[in-house]
Amino acid sequence: MRGTSTTIPLQNPNFFNNPQTNSLAGALKGCIGSLDGACLEKLLLHCASALENNDVTLAQQVMWVLNNLASSNGDPNQRLTSWFLRALISRASRVCPNATNNNNNHHNLERRLMSVTELAGYVDLIPWHRFGFCASNSAIFKAIEGHTKVHILDFSITHCMQWPTLIDAIAKRPEGPPSLRISVPLWRPQVPPVLNVSSEEVGQRLANFAKFRDVPFEFHVIEELNHDMLLSQLKPSTLQLRDDEALVVNCQNWLRYMPDDDEQIKGAISSRDIFLDRVKDLNPCILTIVDEDCDLGNSSLTSRIATCFNYLWIPFDALETFLPKDSRQRLDHEADIGHKIENIIGFEGNQRIERLESCTNFSQRMEKNGFMSVPFSEETIKEVKSLLDEHASGWGMKKEEHDMLVLTWKGHNSVYATSWAMAPPQMDMRIHE
Repeated sequence: MRGTSTTIPLQNPNFFNNPQTNSLAGALKGCIGSLDGACLEKLLLHCASALENNDVTLAQQVMWVLNNLASSNGDPNQRLTSWFLRALISRASRVCPNATNNNNNHHNLERRLMSVTELAGYVDLIPWHRFGFCASNSAIFKAIEGHTKVHILDFSITHCMQWPTLIDAIAKRPEGPPSLRISVPLWRPQVPPVLNVSSEEVGQRLANFAKFRDVPFEFHVIEELNHDMLLSQLKPSTLQLRDDEALVVNCQNWLRYMPDDDEQIKGAISSRDIFLDRVKDLNPCILTIVDEDCDLGNSSLTSRIATCFNYLWIPFDALETFLPKDSRQRLDHEADIGHKIENIIGFEGNQRIERLESCTNFSQRMEKNGFMSVPFSEETIKEVKSLLDEHASGWGMKKEEHDMLVLTWKGHNSVYATSWAMAPPQMDMRIHE
């Protein structure tokens, strides 16, 4: 469970004595008089249950209570609750149109466009992204030792912010830097952070930095890897693979956007597994994968809310430790998380694209698909620890099964980093039909 919650006084405790709200009062037994974070979660679950049961009256009652308790300028639990309330209102406006006022301002949240400088500040704010960059880059650096030509196929949502550090590292190799080629797909999930410049301009900036560090460099945007054709075009000819290059495949917060849910046709292979199978056929020297350690694939709305509330409390609580409540940077960062909550809670079917998989389930998937984990070196662990020392003391790191490194906040798992290689044929654990 989350850390210490702030007690929130209830302005009208007599509300729960109303006979028309007996169901709500029963759900909040023990919370009358004051509501802490656990009771805010309970209210959210009660609202979700009402929506799932098409109980419009109860949903309205709970939303009224939540609206009086949630605050975008309150403590971490209140701020987090305000975004869940937005998502529930958005969902209710579609599922139960009469449950809400469709003219309210909770809908159609605009995604902010960032400059490259703002994006750098975004990834530096907390180690949520830098942790994965650091662990992956260190593993890649080790994997490409001795190679004079390297090709990185980058699937990421952070617009190549990972690569300046690696370019700087390979520039310092005693034997001289390899030539480096980075390829990115044309398609990118439309999720924060959203940049105000094109991928081509990002590539030009990387090229300028590589030139400054005397690293031979190429950058390509692969137009064939668009939304509709990504899986079918993930092949050597499309990627223009070269025999004399060491291939690296890097996935940062990407696999969750490959559909893998209970709604697919029974017996069909998920897009997530097809993606991994295509990557395996490319025979990379290393596959690095980083993602958030949370299981959000459940079809039950209440289950997703319970899991998501206790997980996304982490960044809200972390930001509380060093930014004022009215900080513009903090509000913007929380709004970006709010977009994720909106998708997880407000949508179903193909529209619900945020489908995280826990590190345990993910490891089992990788082994089933014929991969074996590659342990991170002691040097990597040292580098990650050094990175975390630059941030609040609540951040930590631990090792999990399958050679995973996990970023933690006050002991709670947040992000996992992994590296993989192709398992020898006798170790291939894939299940063939």
